[in-house]
Amino acid sequence: MNLGRQSVLYLIFGLVQLVVDWLCFVALTWFGMTPAPANLISRVSGALLGFWLNGKHTFGAATKGRLRPAHLARFLAMWCLTTAASTAAVTLAEGAEGLYFAWLVKPLFDALLAVVGFLLSKFWVYR
Repeated sequence: MNLGRQSVLYLIFGLVQLVVDWLCFVALTWFGMTPAPANLISRVSGALLGFWLNGKHTFGAATKGRLRPAHLARFLAMWCLTTAASTAAVTLAEGAEGLYFAWLVKPLFDALLAVVGFLLSKFWVYR
């Protein structure tokens, strides 16, 4: 599959993930959970969806349509690093300007992380 098609699929699936992740984060913090654990839980919900969608569809040619334990291990390593960065960002945002600011910062910061995630996914996770 060419880079253009992969980029479009990654963007579409990434937007779906971002919405699922953000809605979960907002709901959990709205009901009183602090941003750090709420971000962890919300990113898990988006990651489960994204791993499957991108592994099967976006980078499916590389995986021959089959996701293997090695793909999952590399995905989890990438996810841990990006989740740590995202959690730090929302925690700092909430501490500096409050919860509503963290709600605004989260999708913006996670969108930046998605660019890194695409490159890592294409050249490392799903190879």
